[in-house]
Amino acid sequence: MPTLDLPYAAEAELSLSYDELEVLRLQYEKELGQNHVTIQTRFNYAWGLVKSPQHGDQVEGVKLLSDIFRAEPTRRRECLYYLALGHYKMRNYREARDFNALLLEKEPNNLQAQSLSQLIEKADMRESYIGMALLGGVAAVGAVAIASLVRRSRK
Repeated sequence: MPTLDLPYAAEAELSLSYDELEVLRLQYEKELGQNHVTIQTRFNYAWGLVKSPQHGDQVEGVKLLSDIFRAEPTRRRECLYYLALGHYKMRNYREARDFNALLLEKEPNNLQAQSLSQLIEKADMRESYIGMALLGGVAAVGAVAIASLVRRSRK
């Protein structure tokens, strides 16, 4: 995919304020207390949780979106992007890529999904480089330790 600077997934880095999320939480809890939570309320709350900077909120948001995705076929398309976004924010890049790919299969011209795809690839690549650097550092320390032991045993 060509590298384009698409601004459409900017919300990947934006969070809701505590007050904004609290409004969604209160509505969800109110309906939960009435034993009837509408799909729209669940979706709105899940959306807000995914956009939270708190990892635990993101996990809960992805769980709610997954439940909606499975139970409500008419809402699957709108869940795909936020499932991909939630996994991206939690650094689950494989899952983020999978959900985003499903969305792009259905909507290949979706600029938001294309932009998120670029963010996922960049983040995954960055994590891979960090992992390789750490592994290289551990290997170097291990080699020095072994060389030191071998040198001592020869004395």
